[in-house]
Amino acid sequence: MIKTTLYIILFLLPFSLVKGQIVGDYLGDESDLYAQTKQVNQFFRRFNGEEDAKGDRYYARDREYRSPRLRKQYLRMLFDNENSFITDKLKNDFTGHVLDKKDPVFLDFHGGEWFAEVTTKFRYYGIERYLTMFLELEDDTIGSKWVITNVYFEPFSHVFVNQDSLRVAGQKFLHPLSHELDFMNLVKAFNDRSSLENYLAWKYVPDYLTLFIYEVKRGNLQFSTITNVKFHFFQVDNWYFELSNFNRKGYNKGWLISTLMKISEEDKDVLIKFIYHE
Repeated sequence: MIKTTLYIILFLLPFSLVKGQIVGDYLGDESDLYAQTKQVNQFFRRFNGEEDAKGDRYYARDREYRSPRLRKQYLRMLFDNENSFITDKLKNDFTGHVLDKKDPVFLDFHGGEWFAEVTTKFRYYGIERYLTMFLELEDDTIGSKWVITNVYFEPFSHVFVNQDSLRVAGQKFLHPLSHELDFMNLVKAFNDRSSLENYLAWKYVPDYLTLFIYEVKRGNLQFSTITNVKFHFFQVDNWYFELSNFNRKGYNKGWLISTLMKISEEDKDVLIKFIYHE
């Protein structure tokens, strides 16, 4: 009982690095488990203020449910403190936006605007290579499920010529009167496979996901293992953050915000394309 009371008192103090050491003095090794955000679902609950210090759930009927005071304490714990690019000012601006008294922001697990990036290893024609998958939650009749929405694989990217580079170099094309020749001049397009993109519509975008499925079904791509998982969040208006898992000594570990930036709606589209390697 005394131990529990001491822990509650300590939890109500700000979670700075120094006070993290105080928690350790009282709780020993247990504090290390309480301090880290061990699951992605727990990150959601801590961000929203929906669990107590020991990880027990709060519900709407509970007094502390989504308490601004509780959320402020948790939010201090949810950043990667070893990343110097996430400055105190940036943290404070983000926290102030999230905890706005008139319009507080809560993360919604089923609300979209977030997705997973999974780095994997596949054997491609016998050679082990990295392949990146992107997954999103999709509603289904049974509830929801994770689905693969896109992939990036460097060997695929080498096959296709960048459309923008073609504009700079000068495009080869089929004459607008080619139909009068029954398009017989298509032969020059297929004789030089390296410049085939010249004869495609400008809006064409290579579909790596289809290629991925094709190569897996042909047996040319064989799954080996998963090497890393992280998540990209766009649920907070005008902000982006990346969620990564840190396994290290101390209290600042587990699932933490590893990248944080202010973005406009225009920046958001550019950033998503960058993440997808488009």
